[in-house]
Amino acid sequence: MPHPAARVLGMLELLQSSHRLTGTELAARLGVDERTVRRYAETLVDLGIPVTAARGRYGGYRLRPGYRLPPLMLTDDEAVAVLLGLVAAEQLGLGTAAPATDLAQAKIRRVLPQPLADRLDAVTESLGFSLRRREDAARPATATLLALGAATRARQRVTIDYRSFGGESSVRDLDPYGLVFHSGRWYVTGLDHRRDEIRTFRLDRIVSVEAGTGTRAGTGSGTKAGSGPFSVPPGFDPVGHVTRSLAGVPYRWEVEVLLETELEQARRRIPPGVGELAATDDGILLRTRAENLTGMAQLLAGLGWPFTVLRPDELRIAVTGYADTLARYAARRPPVPGSPID
Repeated sequence: MPHPAARVLGMLELLQSSHRLTGTELAARLGVDERTVRRYAETLVDLGIPVTAARGRYGGYRLRPGYRLPPLMLTDDEAVAVLLGLVAAEQLGLGTAAPATDLAQAKIRRVLPQPLADRLDAVTESLGFSLRRREDAARPATATLLALGAATRARQRVTIDYRSFGGESSVRDLDPYGLVFHSGRWYVTGLDHRRDEIRTFRLDRIVSVEAGTGTRAGTGSGTKAGSGPFSVPPGFDPVGHVTRSLAGVPYRWEVEVLLETELEQARRRIPPGVGELAATDDGILLRTRAENLTGMAQLLAGLGWPFTVLRPDELRIAVTGYADTLARYAARRPPVPGSPID
């Protein structure tokens, strides 16, 4: 049988998740009678939690609007989940420019029982990540992320001030279709009315976000911003679009290679941001772009599958050069103990 204190906290959780609940509803969900519900409500009030009760047809119990549980009310399991999430977010760069992660961790740690805090410290100190935050990745402003998230959910057009890679400023009217975190950076993708096409923008280059309020100069469609919710194209995949658009950024070399493997295996080993994969009668076709062909040769060698270079011919030279380098490494002999290392 649950402890009465657990039922009191359970009632608080129910009130937080619902606008209003009647005494009958609370009694049924807590497994007690309505008189006990009234007593639980009085207990919560004594603890300083603003529970109000109203009689009549539309009566019931509710929390004061805007009230939320403080962090100290987290259970041990919930506190562990939150702290591990904060640690992971910091390591992967999944955060904003505001230095809030460390402060949030400190607040939660202060209210944890010391034994649990010590055990969590042991986990975080010994925890390693195969993926880490890019050191050169700038973080977006918190206000930018929140504004675009709200606009994406509400299907509301926004006006953004954007600074390009070269430092050029422009004003765009954007229908945001989705937010994507990819390779250490935040992106928003959607219909850019200035270009009248779907574009991708880095959040850390967005100077400001405002709700669309009117027609802007340079709007390709000529429609009025903020005139109502927009529609996302059926089946549109923000993650897929962002990774494909980033893979299509102009590079020096256009690369096509046939891989002798299965499509699912190739997809597991080659991230979407690296290139496009397609099944053909002759194998799995990898299409990508590269600035450095030596790096592409290293990637192909690391996959461990037979492959055929379709283009460019310079990639064959790079693969041969990389193979020669590996052969020289393989020919090395360990130094004789006591002899100087060349």
